[in-house]
Amino acid sequence: MAYKYLADAWKIPDQSYIEEIMRQRVIEWRKQPTVVRIDKPTRLDRARKLGYKAKQGFVVVRVRVRRGGLRKPRPRSGRRPKRMGVAKYKPAKSLRLIAEERAARKYPNLEVLNSYWVWEDGRYKWFEVIMVDKSILSRQHKKTKELENLLNLASKRGRVFRGLTSAGKKVRGLRSKSPKKRVEYKKKHKKKEK
Repeated sequence: MAYKYLADAWKIPDQSYIEEIMRQRVIEWRKQPTVVRIDKPTRLDRARKLGYKAKQGFVVVRVRVRRGGLRKPRPRSGRRPKRMGVAKYKPAKSLRLIAEERAARKYPNLEVLNSYWVWEDGRYKWFEVIMVDKSILSRQHKKTKELENLLNLASKRGRVFRGLTSAGKKVRGLRSKSPKKRVEYKKKHKKKEK
């Protein structure tokens, strides 16, 4: 399958032909707006793994996010050192989740399905967000199990803002379902037996 070779090239972009192509593309991307709707995914193999299909109802959006720390301007008036608060601030969300949220705000009628990293330079990171239009998908006559699952996902309004996408779950620490965490959860939420 051709996607295998695409995936292999994207695993090591600096050692494959990808870097040369992307350097040319990024020159154009820097001039474009922050959130741009695109015709087809840059990484077709990754998009298809995450649920993208080349049919009506699926939209791909490229989002540019500023890289770097959250250094703040140093306060002019006096503070004790603890309250100076200049460096070492960490964002609560990942840049990928921020990109998903920005795409969702730009297109309120669409629902975020998933996203993936595309490229980065010294100043920006680019992510592509796969979005679904529930109204178009629900009109399709041929209902498959896969389509029904997609419609169920898309029916939950504002998935990205409630941390229900893959990036949101990762930030919330819900990726690993270790037995220890499960036992603690059950103890905490145990129904009181009479």
